[in-house]
Amino acid sequence: MNTDKQKVHDYWSKSSYGEDLYLSQASKIGYITQSELRYGLEPYIFDSGRFDEAKGLRILEIGVGLGAEHQKFSEARADLYGIDLTARAVEHTRRRLMEFGLDSKIKIGDAELLEFEDKFFNRVYSWGVLHHTPTISKAISEVLRVLKDEGLASVMVYHKHSIVGLMLWVRYALLTLRPWMTLEQIYSQYLESPGTKAYSIGQAYKLFSDFREVKIRVVLTHGDLLESGAGQRHRGALLSFARYVWPRKLIRTFFPNAGLFMLIEAVK
Repeated sequence: MNTDKQKVHDYWSKSSYGEDLYLSQASKIGYITQSELRYGLEPYIFDSGRFDEAKGLRILEIGVGLGAEHQKFSEARADLYGIDLTARAVEHTRRRLMEFGLDSKIKIGDAELLEFEDKFFNRVYSWGVLHHTPTISKAISEVLRVLKDEGLASVMVYHKHSIVGLMLWVRYALLTLRPWMTLEQIYSQYLESPGTKAYSIGQAYKLFSDFREVKIRVVLTHGDLLESGAGQRHRGALLSFARYVWPRKLIRTFFPNAGLFMLIEAVK
């Protein structure tokens, strides 16, 4: 594992995504509560997941995290596989499925080097993961390789020109008298794991240019609207105060495409 990927691994090994914020205990009740909180804040996951269409499909989830979507796919009776860079996420997801009497083929794995045959999956799903891998182009090439013809990739990556990005730039560049810092540097150093990336819509279309059909939409998130934290690294009195005065209606009206989440559907 190269140095950059090791840093990503080490960061997420300390806490799987959402664990500090939404998971009170690794139990059936804890996982139910985590799902309720997650989908209450991010209901658009259901649009990308298409769980009601998953029955009988061979599906790979890249980056299982705490296993909420993995549970949904398993409940829908998909022929389910999952990988994650960290043992922590794999163990959480296995325990979660065991608590609910569900099953999947889950293992530690690298998005840039998928250990599956060509044209093996009907669908590949990945929510908020691929922007953490050092070379996303390799990961997307692997997604394309393991998908069957007409197979669907449903991927969420971070959108560069977002309200969250602007907030982080003000906090870590402008207010520290470093206005020359780029958004690339801000996301890489201050959002989540070291090296985190965000992409413009044009860059995303280029990354998925080898797919036959690509659809992209951007959504405002709970982070952009300060309905929760701006990532699990960021808490404090200033952020708490800002939630009371944040112009959510104005943002929704005039900046609907300035969200952090970019939802991509790509057909091979």
